[in-house]
Amino acid sequence: MSIATATWIDGEPATALPLPDRALEFGDGLFETLLLRRGKPLYQDIHLERLAHGLQVLDFPDCMAAAAQQLGHAAAAAGEFGWQWTALRLTVSRGSGPRGYAPPVAARPRIIITVTALERHCQNMSSPAKLSLSTVRWPTQPALAGLKHLNRLEQVMAAAQCRSQGADEALMLDQSGHLVSVVAGNLFLLSGGQLLTPALQHCGIAGTRRRLVIERWAAGAGLAVQECTLGLDQLASADEVFYSNSLMGVRPVSRCGELQWDSSAVCQALFEQYRRELP
Repeated sequence: MSIATATWIDGEPATALPLPDRALEFGDGLFETLLLRRGKPLYQDIHLERLAHGLQVLDFPDCMAAAAQQLGHAAAAAGEFGWQWTALRLTVSRGSGPRGYAPPVAARPRIIITVTALERHCQNMSSPAKLSLSTVRWPTQPALAGLKHLNRLEQVMAAAQCRSQGADEALMLDQSGHLVSVVAGNLFLLSGGQLLTPALQHCGIAGTRRRLVIERWAAGAGLAVQECTLGLDQLASADEVFYSNSLMGVRPVSRCGELQWDSSAVCQALFEQYRRELP
C-alpha cells in the first residue's frame, strides 16, 4: 500500500476533525508520540501511564480503555501496511463543548490517532546533532510541568528559529536562564562520571526515554542520574551531551555554538541497551 499517513477519530477512519473541538480552540488535551516497529508499539505501558496522569491532572473523564483499544487497532493497521518503522501520535481532546473557557460538565473526550511511515532505520543511532540556542524560552507553569499537553507554541517558534539557523535541534532555557530541554527531547550532560538532567518542577516535558535513562539504562551503564538545576556554565564544562526522545532513543550532541564535544561513549552505551530492547 502506498499510503504514508492514516488517521482515525474515535476509532473510525477520518480526514477531518469534527467541530467544535476544544483541542483546536484552547489546546485542551494531551498527546503521546509512540514509535512502532512492524506495528508493535515500543514502551506502550509508560506512554499510557503518562497519558493517564495527564488526564487526571486536567480532570478529564476516564477514557484510557478506549485510548488503549484504539491505539492497538491503529498499530495493527500500520503493521498491515507493511511499514517497518512508524510514528504514531495519540491525541486526546476534551471534545466539543459550549463557548467559553470552562470545560463542559459532561465532557466526552475525542481520541485522534495518526500513523506516519518513517524512512529512517530507528535501530541505528542518529549522527551527532548540532544545536543552536533558542531565544524562545519555556514559560513557568508548575501546574502543567511534565505533561505533554497540546499547548506547544514555544516549541513551534523555537523549531522555526532552529531551522532558519541550519541546526539539527535547539537548546531551550526557562525564564531564569536554566537549561530545560531541546525542542523535541530531554537533555543530559555527563559531568565527572555522573549523568545530569534538568529538573522539571516548573516547566518541560517528562519524556518516556528520559524516564528509561533515569530508571533503567543509566544503571545498566554503571551511572547514576541526578535531576538538578543546570545552567550554561554546566553545559560548557560537560564531558558529553546528548538528548532523548521517543523516535530516536538517545542522540549525541557534537556542538552548540562555540562549544564542541568529541565524546559520545555514554550515549552509545545507552543506545546499545535501547537497541537490545527493540522487538
